[in-house]
Amino acid sequence: MGLGIKKEDTVLVLAGKERGKKGRVLSVRPSKSTLIIEKVNVIKKHMKPNRKYAQGGIIEKEAPVHISNVILMCPKCNESTRIATFVIEGGKKVRMCKKCKEVIDQ
Repeated sequence: MGLGIKKEDTVLVLAGKERGKKGRVLSVRPSKSTLIIEKVNVIKKHMKPNRKYAQGGIIEKEAPVHISNVILMCPKCNESTRIATFVIEGGKKVRMCKKCKEVIDQ
């Protein structure tokens, strides 16, 4: 089963404390069925000083959100939509918006 959501897509959060927020997908983890969304589900993490964080202290970062709690936003019609996948000539798979019937990625 494919996830249907890729890096750089815009998604809408459907469940949890961040319900209703929109954001851009920064990374997708198919093995865990999670993704990280920009400025959504931000947590505070206490870090010791190291090479990456020389100062250390309290760092704010995005935590993963389960894939079942988000839905794709169509870039054409700007609405939340489900995804249809089909094969075009040449054998290439593409994603299509079920509301406006436009191809999402070429």
